[in-house]
Amino acid sequence: MALKMRQSRSELERAFAQEISLERRRRHSLLRSAEKRTRKRQVERDRKLGSIRFALLVAALIATAAIVTVVMFRTLYLLLG
Repeated sequence: MALKMRQSRSELERAFAQEISLERRRRHSLLRSAEKRTRKRQVERDRKLGSIRFALLVAALIATAAIVTVVMFRTLYLLLG
């Protein structure tokens, strides 16, 4: 009976150790997946912000060119008029 109890106890300990190992691997895998998703979202956010900044830069350049053109022609009109 004592031998059987020792075997059962050692089997339980082995099973428990295996379960702990599996749980650690699962947690590690979930953590890696979460980190990948976070990185992917960050890259997507950065790309979107980069596109918005580029569009604002282009709009600022176009507006500057239009304002300079208008001011230049008004100045020419005043000087020649």
